[in-house]
Amino acid sequence: MVATRLALCLFPAWVLGQNSVKWITVEDGPAPSFSLASSSISYQFHVDPSTLDLIHDHWGGYAAEVVTQELGNTGGWGGPYTYRLREFPDSGRGDFRTPAIHIQHASGDTVSAFSYTGYDIKAGKPKLPGLPATYGGDDDVSTLIVHMYDNYSAIAADLSYSIFPKHNAIARSFSLTNKGNSTATVLRASSWSIDMPNEELDLLDLHGDWANEAQFNRRAVGYGEQGFRSTAGYSSHFHNPFFALSPPSTTESQGSATGYSLIYTGSFAANVERWSTGWVRVLLGLNPLHLSWPLKAGDTFTSPEVVSVHSDKGFSGMSQSLHSLYKNQLSRSNHTWETRPALLNSWEGLGFDYNQTAMVDLARQAADLGCRLFVNDDGWFGTDYPRDNDTLGLGDWTAQPKKFPHGLGPYVDAVNALPVANSSDKLEFGLWVEPEMVNPLSDLYNEHPDWALHAGTHNRTLVRNQLVLNLGLPEVQDYVVDTIERILDAADIRYIKWDNNRGQHELASPAANHAYMLGLYSVIDRLTTAHPEVLWEGCASGGGRFDAGLLHYWPQSWTSDDTDGLARLQIQFGTSYAYPPSAMGCHVSAVPNGQVGRTTPLAFRSAVASMCGSYGLELDPQHLSTEDLDAIPTLLALQRDINPLVINGDFYRLALPDQSNWPAAMFVLPDASTAVLFAFQVRSATKPLPPPVKLQGLDPQAKYKLTGDGYEATFSASTLMNTGLSLTWPNADYQSIILKLEKL
Repeated sequence: MVATRLALCLFPAWVLGQNSVKWITVEDGPAPSFSLASSSISYQFHVDPSTLDLIHDHWGGYAAEVVTQELGNTGGWGGPYTYRLREFPDSGRGDFRTPAIHIQHASGDTVSAFSYTGYDIKAGKPKLPGLPATYGGDDDVSTLIVHMYDNYSAIAADLSYSIFPKHNAIARSFSLTNKGNSTATVLRASSWSIDMPNEELDLLDLHGDWANEAQFNRRAVGYGEQGFRSTAGYSSHFHNPFFALSPPSTTESQGSATGYSLIYTGSFAANVERWSTGWVRVLLGLNPLHLSWPLKAGDTFTSPEVVSVHSDKGFSGMSQSLHSLYKNQLSRSNHTWETRPALLNSWEGLGFDYNQTAMVDLARQAADLGCRLFVNDDGWFGTDYPRDNDTLGLGDWTAQPKKFPHGLGPYVDAVNALPVANSSDKLEFGLWVEPEMVNPLSDLYNEHPDWALHAGTHNRTLVRNQLVLNLGLPEVQDYVVDTIERILDAADIRYIKWDNNRGQHELASPAANHAYMLGLYSVIDRLTTAHPEVLWEGCASGGGRFDAGLLHYWPQSWTSDDTDGLARLQIQFGTSYAYPPSAMGCHVSAVPNGQVGRTTPLAFRSAVASMCGSYGLELDPQHLSTEDLDAIPTLLALQRDINPLVINGDFYRLALPDQSNWPAAMFVLPDASTAVLFAFQVRSATKPLPPPVKLQGLDPQAKYKLTGDGYEATFSASTLMNTGLSLTWPNADYQSIILKLEKL
C-alpha cells in the first residue's frame, strides 16, 4: 500500500483527515503530524505551519499523545530556528547548532531553506541504491517518506523513516536530488538528526586502537559538543560508528537506553551537542572531512542508513534489539543462522614460512584434533614477487609456484581428502585474501600505478609496505571481482577471510572516500550474490571494520588481532553493545600470547572464544603440550554443542569484565528452552568472595537442569534469576565455567 499527500498549504481544507498504514499514522491538517509507533516505541514529529519546517516531538517509549515542548525565553541572538526541536536542521538561517545537512551552492553560499511539501507512506521498505541497509516485508516494516524542497537552490530532499516494531527500531536516511542547472556540493550529511528535550543523559561509546578495540566509555553529556569520528577512510579501530544515550541511572538490565548505529564502513562522524536551552542535538552520519560530494544537475545523493533502537530494559535490552534487527533484517548471508565450523588458521602457527607439504601436514593435524575447516592465511601467492614477507606480492593473486607448484587445485583437493576425527566429514578449505591493497613491489602496481589511491604528486605513504587500491574506479572494481572469481574457480574454497591492513591517507579529493565505499559495496555485493555458498569473514587488522555496513554482506568479522583471553573478554563484551556475538570471530592462540605476553590456561582461552559465532585455533599443534593436545578434542566438542545457542540465542551481559573480577554472560534461546552460561574468574582472591551469578531471560515458571564443568543440578528459574548461582572457583587465576541449562 502506498499513500501520498502533498503540502496542505496548497490545497483546500477538505483534504484534512487521517492517513495510515500499519504502525504509521499521519494526522493531516495545516500542520501535519507523523507518528511511527508500536506497543513499545513511538517516534513523533510535525510540520510547523508558519515555516513548513519539521519539528521533533518524541523518540522513545510508547506515547499515546504528543506533548509540545515549552520554548521559554527566545530572546537574544538565536533566531526562531535556534529555539526549535528540529528534525532536519539545515544551515544559514539562524540555527547556530551543528546542522544535519550543509550544502554549498554554485553561488558559493551555504544557506539552505528546506520546506515540507508532502509525504508517502508504504508497507515494507525500499532499498537504498548502492548502499547496505535494513530490509523487510510488509509484516516486518513500514516506511514514511517526507518530501522537502529548497526553492532557492532547487534541491529536493526525501527523508525516509522506517519502523521495525519487532525490534523496537527506527531506520533513517535521506536523499538529495538536484533539480537545478548547476552543481552543488554536499559538505555535511548526517543521516540521523534529532533534537531532544533538556534531560540528564549519559553518552556511551566504544573507543580503542589496534588490538584494543571496543573499549566501553561512558560519560555525562555536558554543554557544547561531545562526539567522535573516524577519518581513517574506514569505520576504524579508534571509534566504532555506534553510541547510546541513557539516563545516568540506567544499568545493564534496568532503565531506558537508546542506541544509534550507522550502517556504513567509511569515515563517519558522531556528534552530541547540548545547547544553551539544555536541549540535546544528536547527529550521526558521514564525516564532513571526507565528503564534499559534488551534486550535479539531475543527480541524486543518498545518505547511508542509521538505525536507532529504544529499550526500557537497560543496555542488554538495547543490545538485544540491535542484535535481532541485524540478524533478521540486515544480514543477508545464508550462514547468518547456521552453526559455524571450528577452524584452524595457519597464520600464528606458520606465518609466511611454509610450502604445500607443511600446509597439508598442518591441515592433517587440524582434522585429527576435530577441526572442520582449515584456513591458509597470508603468503600463498605471487609469481614475480613471491609473498614470502609483507613487502611484496599484494595484488598478484596467483598461487606461488615455489610453494604450490601445481596451483591451488591439487593442494586444496589434498586438504579436502582429510577425514575429520570422530566424524564422517572431510576437512573443508578456506583462504585469506586482501584484494583492496597492493604492494609497490608487485606486477599489478608496475602495470597500474594509477590504480592506487593518491593525491597528485604527493608522496604515497606506505603502511605495512602497502597502498590502497582505488575502488572508486570501475576498472579496479572489475579487477577485484575477476580476481576473486578466478580464485574461487580454481579450487573448492568454502571460506574467504577478506583482510584490510591499513587506512586511507592521500585522497585525490574528500569525496574519494565515499566513492571508494560505493565501489567496495558494489564489489562485495556482486561476489556474495554469485557465491552464497561461501562463508565470508571480514577482517581489518582485527576489528578495524567491524561495522553494520559489512554485516549486511558478511555474517561475521574478526573481532581483534589480540587473541589473549583476558583482553578478548573486554573486547568482545564491548563489541556486543552494538553487534551480535554470532557475528564475532575469536581464535585460541598459543601462550605466552603474542600481543600481550600473558599466559592463560587453554580452557580459559577456549571458553572466551566459544562466546563467538566463529571459533578457531590459531597455533601450531606441534608446539603444544601433550596435556593441551589431549584436551582440545573435548573443548571442540563442547564448542560444537553450544554454538547453536551462541548463533540463535539472546545475549545477556551479567557482570562486566571492567567492573567485576567474575565477569559472566549467557545466551538464551528465544523460547527459553535452552541456555548457556559463561562465567570467569580473572584473579584468585581470598576476599572478597565471589558474588552470586544471577541469571536472566529464563522462563520464570520453569525448572532447569544445569550441567557442565563438574556441575549437575536442578533449580527453578526464579531461584536462578533472583538468588543466583554460587559457583566454586579453584584457587587459580584465569578460570572459566561453562554451564548448559535445559528446561524440564
